[in-house]
Amino acid sequence: MSKVNEITRESWILGAFPEWGAWLNEEIDDEVVKPGNVAMWWIGCVGIWMKTESNTNICVDPWFGNGKQSTKATYMRKYHQMNNMTGGRLNQPNRRASPIVIDPFKITQIDAVLATHYHRDHIDPFFAASVLQNIEKKVPFIGPKEAINIWREWGVPEDRLMMVKPGDEIQIGDITIVALESYDRTCLVTTDGLPEDQKELRGKCPSDMDDKAVNYLFKTKAGNIYHSGDSHYSIRYAKIGKDYDIDVAFGSYGENPVGMMDKMTSIDILRMAEALKTQVVIPLHYDVWTNFKCDPKEITMLWDYKKDKLEYKFKPYIWEVGGKYVWPADKDKMFYTYRRGFEDCFDEEPNVPFTSIL
Repeated sequence: MSKVNEITRESWILGAFPEWGAWLNEEIDDEVVKPGNVAMWWIGCVGIWMKTESNTNICVDPWFGNGKQSTKATYMRKYHQMNNMTGGRLNQPNRRASPIVIDPFKITQIDAVLATHYHRDHIDPFFAASVLQNIEKKVPFIGPKEAINIWREWGVPEDRLMMVKPGDEIQIGDITIVALESYDRTCLVTTDGLPEDQKELRGKCPSDMDDKAVNYLFKTKAGNIYHSGDSHYSIRYAKIGKDYDIDVAFGSYGENPVGMMDKMTSIDILRMAEALKTQVVIPLHYDVWTNFKCDPKEITMLWDYKKDKLEYKFKPYIWEVGGKYVWPADKDKMFYTYRRGFEDCFDEEPNVPFTSIL
């Protein structure tokens, strides 16, 4: 039988996805973090893998799903958070724009899975299944009440679930995790999980944010990392900046369509960094949705324009999905570049007819 007759849609999917195969899994496994440092990888959206010098591995907001895959649905469902927020019903064209760079079913070690909130691009059933099926230790699933409810519905055992609210602290290996307030106002207009007769929000007091979303501070031997989930800009970032010494801060960034305010803008990212008194600010989330895509260089341009006048003490870092960032080893860098390779050129004589061809 010819090869093309053996190929099926299923064999193509298994052969082509995830796009990076096990490359990043193996890179993370092989990484030996030097003392006084913490290594982080951006796995897409706001998903972060963190690894310490003591080989503590945690993953925040892993997600391996997709957005819209068909044009056939004209309208989003009634009471979807974007419908609630904008009053619009047309289906948003949010197709996934970034690749899946890690294979959730080939992870070999992890010490905790965390969710900042329960929106479906921040909590993942495939990752949960892999952890439960493939990791022997009892890895905790840490998140706010509504995220816990989602994991419970998926079948995560009760003794693995660890609900947190702002102010709680958890020790995982050599990382101290502090749950902090979220400022994700989109979560406040999310009605998932509510009975139909409670989904009409007009004229009602907002639900309790602490049940829906949290932000996290990760205290490591190398420094403190602040993950803001999908939070919008809040003046209370200034209080966090006074209460904690923050070295690296992550913020959800995007180009909001007209009538929508779901992501921080370039100015918001700079204001957040200034308020937090962080040393480095890293924008996330702008990679994933086609209808929120933007160029993060806008942040560096505004930073360069304002940094001397406002005496900024921080700098932005523009990452790439799948890339590694090590704090504080990479503190002076502003842009990530994928390894270009060919470091061993001319270690052997090239196999060419004559050198002048080169």
